[in-house]
Amino acid sequence: MKKNLITAFLMTIAMTILLGIIYPLVVTGLAQLFFRDKANGQIIDRNGQAIGSRIIAQAFTSAKYFHPRPSAAGNGYDAANSGGTNFAPTNRKLIDRVNSDAASLHQENPGQPIPVDLITTSASGLDPDISPAAAEFQIPSVAHARAIPESTVRALVQKHTAQRDLGLLGEPRVNVLELNLDLDSLASKP
Repeated sequence: MKKNLITAFLMTIAMTILLGIIYPLVVTGLAQLFFRDKANGQIIDRNGQAIGSRIIAQAFTSAKYFHPRPSAAGNGYDAANSGGTNFAPTNRKLIDRVNSDAASLHQENPGQPIPVDLITTSASGLDPDISPAAAEFQIPSVAHARAIPESTVRALVQKHTAQRDLGLLGEPRVNVLELNLDLDSLASKP
């Protein structure tokens, strides 16, 4: 019995050191060596300052910017509260929020059908991408707010539209942060 307890104790210590310390350090080191950008959250830097992540949405409040999907993650796009609302389609809070968002979007772009991803939240509440249809819907208002031709904004949307991975995985998408940064850099050009 004593021999079994000593063996169990030593195996616990050995496995803790191996799987709790050595393995995580090796995996972290390999990730930093081979996948540095992905391992560090795909942060976008401008002039040495982190301004956002390619993989987590952030709120844009100005009419000069494209807007991501609505977030159900706490107050804004809070990664600590990531997750869907789990409201049923008949839930009054969900119906009121969708109707309110739809009314606001109809004022922004009257008479146009609203893409579903502009009024529904993603499963995580942090989706950084919108559909090409959602970007297309926002082109007139962004172009008007920036006083630039719609064709210029449309060309940027097309430039930032990523197709399905390997031609069959996922859906076409537009990264909102990267598109907005390109819009800002366009404005700073003479």
